[in-house]
Parts: sequence; C-alpha cells; structure tokens
Amino acid sequence: MSESFTTKRASGSARTSSSGKRRKVLVTGAAGNIGSYFAEHSHGRYDLRLMERTIDDDAKAVAKFGELVQGDITDLDRMKEVCRGIDTVVHLAADPSPSATWDSLISANIVGTYNTFVAAKAAKCRRVIYASSIHAVSGYPEDYQVHTSDPVNPGDLYGVSKCFGEALARYMAEKEGVSAICLRIGAFQPHESARDPVKGIAMLDAWVSRRDLNQLIEKCIDTEDLQFAVFHGLSDNRFKRLDITDARQLVGYAPQDDLTEVNPKLAGLDLDDKVNVHSLADESQKSGIREELRGGKQKSGGRTRHGR
Repeated sequence: MSESFTTKRASGSARTSSSGKRRKVLVTGAAGNIGSYFAEHSHGRYDLRLMERTIDDDAKAVAKFGELVQGDITDLDRMKEVCRGIDTVVHLAADPSPSATWDSLISANIVGTYNTFVAAKAAKCRRVIYASSIHAVSGYPEDYQVHTSDPVNPGDLYGVSKCFGEALARYMAEKEGVSAICLRIGAFQPHESARDPVKGIAMLDAWVSRRDLNQLIEKCIDTEDLQFAVFHGLSDNRFKRLDITDARQLVGYAPQDDLTEVNPKLAGLDLDDKVNVHSLADESQKSGIREELRGGKQKSGGRTRHGR
C-alpha cells in the first residue's frame, strides 16, 4: 500500500521559520467561514495576505487582520501577482456546495485550483495547503473508517473536484517541487451547531470544531519536513468517519473537542462509562495473568476450548 505522504529531501526549503522570521501566508477565500476564523485567530502568528474576489462587507471585516487584496482564482496572471513574496498559500476559495454542478465546479474548483498551484510555483512559494473535503472519500460505506492511504472514492461531483485537487497537489509536490498538504475537512461548524439536538447528531462522526481545524492548519504551515501529505480534518470525536492518526503522528495534531461531549443529548448518555472497549479498560474484565501475579502455581494440562 502506498504512503499518503512524502518527506522533504535533505536540501530543505529556502524560507523557513527556524530563523525566527514570521511566515507570509496568503489565504484565498479569506472571508469565508474557515478563512475568517483563521484570520482572526492566527494573524498574531503570521503576516497575512487575505484575498477575496469581491471586497464586500465580509471582506472588509477581516481587513484588520492582514493585507486585504482583491483577486479571482480563475485569473492566473492576477494569482501570480498575489502570490509574490508568499511562503505558504492556504487555498480555501472554491464552490463549497456538495450539490454544485459541473459548470460551477470546473471554474472554481478545477481551473481555480490549477491556477493557484501554478501561481505558487511561479512565485516560488514554499507550500500550498489545499482545502479538500470529506466528500473526496464519502463514497465508502458509512460504517467504514477511511484512512489516508485508501483510494479516493467521491460521493458526489463536488467530491470529484476535490479528488482532482488532491491529485494535482501530489503532482506539484513531487514533480514540480511545491510542497503541498491536503486537508480533507469534515463538518466545520461552531460549538453552537454541535450542541443542536438535530444538527449535532447529524455530524456525529464528521464534526470538526473551528479551533481544532485552525490548529491543524497552523501545524501544516509550520511543519518543515513534509513534501506532500493528506490529512483528515476531524475533531477527536468518539466515532470518526475518517482516521486522524497520520495528522497526530506527522504534525502533532492534538484536537480538543469531541461531539459526544459537546452535544447535550449525547453527553447525557455517558458513553465513556457505558460503552465497552473490549479490553482490560472495562471494569467487568479481569487480567488473564492475575493468578500468576498473586503468586499462585500455574495450572497446566487443562482442557482447551475453541470458539465461544
């Protein structure tokens, strides 16, 4: 099975944070839900260039967190200008609707993604963080936990467009030299939505809180030794549609939230105490070496039973 990540060659990158210099980060779609939260909570860590297609009230609201610029991801020449002097591009701009049609997806999610990566290469950016989606693998059965090494399996045309972005990211990272990390983002919603008795249950296995995803984005910006990776952007929910082990191990992702603890209806079930884990962690189970630990004589020659 092929790995879902590759490490950098020994030469490293030209621009690193090891010198203590703040990274210059471009955020496309900066006034959206993810971008605006990142701008508000990470502007003290990075020098931000915040790009929006239209400078409306939402865009003006994030202007206090960085350099606000106007640009369209479908305009390659403009993207090359916007990427100049940038260390990392956080590419969030897209049509985010799972029900999007081809006409919209080809412009925003195909052409726009291509232009962003090419502009990053032209401007000698160190890395692109690509906002992929759980929809790139939502075609798997709902009771199957997807790992980053599993083949893509989109559940809709929107997911197909995200598979394209992941493939392009790997090509750009491994053949064109632009480091890329793809984040398959789950249900990005505030705690208020997670607490809702109906909406919260609906994202039981896919929720990612705003602060958890923001932490993951920061760790993907800061890591030095990855050339390419796919990570799953979910909170530490008791039940996870996507496995988050790679993000934990490779960049130190440490999510703080669990929907079963945030949602009042689920929290009231006291799942930690009532759901068995089928190991010695269960109070009803006893250690198989308990007699030896008490100093008793080991029995031998007993009848062996097979099965249950």
